[in-house]
Amino acid sequence: MIGSYLKTARRNLMHNKLFSFINIVGLAISMSVGLLLIAFLLDLHSYDRFHEHGDRIYRITSVVTVNRDRGKFATTSVKTGKLIREKVPGIEDVAILRNDFSGDATVGDDLIPIKGFWAEPSLFRIFTFPMLEGNPNSALNDPYSIVLTETAARKLFGNQSALGKAIRFDTLAYRVTGVMKDVPFFSHLQFEALVSLSTAEQLNRNDNNFYNWTNVASNFVYLRLPTDADMTSIQSQLDAIARVENLAEANTKIQLELLPLYETVVGEKFRPSEGGPGFVGPHMSPRTLWILGGLALVVILSACFNYTNLSMARAMRRFKEVGLRKAIGAEKSQIRQQFLAESIMIALAALVLSFLLFLILRPLLINLAPEMQRTVKLELTSTMVVAFIVFSTTVGAIAGFMPALFFSKVSAISALRNVATVKVFKHMTLRRMLVVVQYTLTLIFITTTAIGYVQYKNLLAFDLGFNTENILNIRMQGNKPDAFQKKLSEMPEVAALSRSLIVTSVGNAWGGYMKYKDSRDSALVMTNHVDENYMALHEYKLIAGGNFMARPTTSKAATEVIVNQQFLKRFTIGNNDPQKAIGEKVTFSNFGGTRRLTIVGVMNDFHYGKLDNLIGPVAFLHWTPEDPTVINAKIRSTDMLATKAKIESAWKELDRVHPFRAEFYDEAIEEAYSEFSTLINIIGFLAFLAISIASMGLFGMVAYTTETRLKEIGIRKVMGASSGNLIYLLSRGFLVQLSIAALIALPITYLFFENVVLTRFPYHTPVQVAELFVGLLAVWLLAFILIGSQTMKAAKRNPTEVLKSE
Repeated sequence: MIGSYLKTARRNLMHNKLFSFINIVGLAISMSVGLLLIAFLLDLHSYDRFHEHGDRIYRITSVVTVNRDRGKFATTSVKTGKLIREKVPGIEDVAILRNDFSGDATVGDDLIPIKGFWAEPSLFRIFTFPMLEGNPNSALNDPYSIVLTETAARKLFGNQSALGKAIRFDTLAYRVTGVMKDVPFFSHLQFEALVSLSTAEQLNRNDNNFYNWTNVASNFVYLRLPTDADMTSIQSQLDAIARVENLAEANTKIQLELLPLYETVVGEKFRPSEGGPGFVGPHMSPRTLWILGGLALVVILSACFNYTNLSMARAMRRFKEVGLRKAIGAEKSQIRQQFLAESIMIALAALVLSFLLFLILRPLLINLAPEMQRTVKLELTSTMVVAFIVFSTTVGAIAGFMPALFFSKVSAISALRNVATVKVFKHMTLRRMLVVVQYTLTLIFITTTAIGYVQYKNLLAFDLGFNTENILNIRMQGNKPDAFQKKLSEMPEVAALSRSLIVTSVGNAWGGYMKYKDSRDSALVMTNHVDENYMALHEYKLIAGGNFMARPTTSKAATEVIVNQQFLKRFTIGNNDPQKAIGEKVTFSNFGGTRRLTIVGVMNDFHYGKLDNLIGPVAFLHWTPEDPTVINAKIRSTDMLATKAKIESAWKELDRVHPFRAEFYDEAIEEAYSEFSTLINIIGFLAFLAISIASMGLFGMVAYTTETRLKEIGIRKVMGASSGNLIYLLSRGFLVQLSIAALIALPITYLFFENVVLTRFPYHTPVQVAELFVGLLAVWLLAFILIGSQTMKAAKRNPTEVLKSE
């Protein structure tokens, strides 16, 4: 029976080559998107699966509330880890990590940058990181112990054994107590070295803030729970710890939560902590995956609609076949199986072509954004192959379901009836409804791309409240800035120079909590440390007071602060009068301690964060030599690339170890919105695929309609109808369907952007009419060309050739 189905299916496919070609190519194009999505999802869900006890590993996250400000952080305090170890029974192990270890390792005359974590010995008991040399149970016990990855050990010591050898970071010597296998690509923790946490404890022994309950910056706590762990009981004990510790805090309250290891990559996005990121490793929100999955599904459904439409269009040719099968005793299930077999055969044929497209598109997707290269590989695995085959079979079954169901219900008596009489809604046939749905989805794709592109360009051109043009930001990477800044000042292309701690408006965050007169009222304030030249170089507008006057050499000596208007509103300083705010005192607290600051200037509000954040309180503190440094160089040159290369040459004279890290401010802003631009590129690509698939389907429908109405066209031509009349006659129905699709798609897209997408961007520009109709005009033009070409071909045929058999 199956052989009969396959033989009949093969004959039908070969007999209808045009329809088979359109269906196979359409399904292949759409399925290649599905294959990319499957590979992408499999890669994301591969993270941390190599850990032996991965399903029992959890990370502690912190929900921090300071007065009216509430944020969720992936980090927590060192004290949290120690309290859990002491007070929560039933936990197999606890490991504390700090992610601020980095430096230049000195071995002999070589200087090599190394990045890693401060970690406890229990890390090796919780995670599966195999040790090649050394004892994992004791390698991180003693202060100044370091464990290297295999690649890092080879980079530092070549082919010699690294075990027991010394490495210097600045003036301190560390002893290599272990060499472990390289960290797998699909690990959210990526590092070259692990240094004993006891070292960090010694280095910070005079820092009272190190063990502070509220010091949640840079610390991660991981737990391994027993197989039968009572999650409710553990959470209640975490709540009990938080209640006790929060009693000692006047304004800050912290709630502890458990995050499964497998949800660290695909899961909730956390707020950046003070001076650091809110998470380590790659991250993808479930919302983004749902959006990508939904878009891929739309493209696949578009190809399935093609199959259904063309199958229905060929219904009259298949009715006699179905009627004959029914007359000789075929049951409904056998008819369904026949048509499902055909569609699955087409899907499997399309799988071969879609796999070739997958191989072509894979590097394009990976290279779409730098973050993508660090997140996925999309390499073929046995699991992926099985998933591809299951996926293609499922697509074939979905595509063939409606034709199979429809033809199975046809009785032998009604075998000569026209399928076009089957109504879904009043005055609308099933085929027409599918065309409307298909083009509605296609128009939504195209319009979304047009609106998204315009909004993206508007984001890049938005007035941030300061000037970014031709400013090159150069990261000093631990080097003292004086000598390099002197070299830059001697270059005629460099018009002005300043120093800052971070580059604002691109997603970087640094800050702390500030108080005014009420010691119970504190607020999170975003900060940057800048020198006296910074505001003039970037053209910030001071509305009261002046620039920094002092030249502090230490952070404790930096007691002047310049604030924005939102800062005054938040604390009601001087009744929001900038002039009255000058000379007022505020208290600033962060991981560096607490100090009193004097307001010396008030500036206009500007966008410290990206444009998806509202403008909030911002303060500029004075940069000091203790701070990490970004040199801001104002360039005046007719050849920016040549000037940048010249500056890079000067950098190589200063530092032969660290690569030159510099980018123009406008490039940094563009990169800050790369996630948005990447999504627009993906949607644009899918829009191109959707319109290609829809156009192939429309071409097939027009070709079939024209073929079945050749005699009518011949008669009308004999009766005097012009080519224009014939084009209008044959295209009218399709253009009406496209118009209905436009009436549905355009309002949906507009409402989706205004009420869903753009609500994330408080400072967006309104959607314009031109953005809505550009896609519609493109689709109408393409449809007119497809319909007109086939109609003109039919209209030019000699009526006597068409009607000679009558």
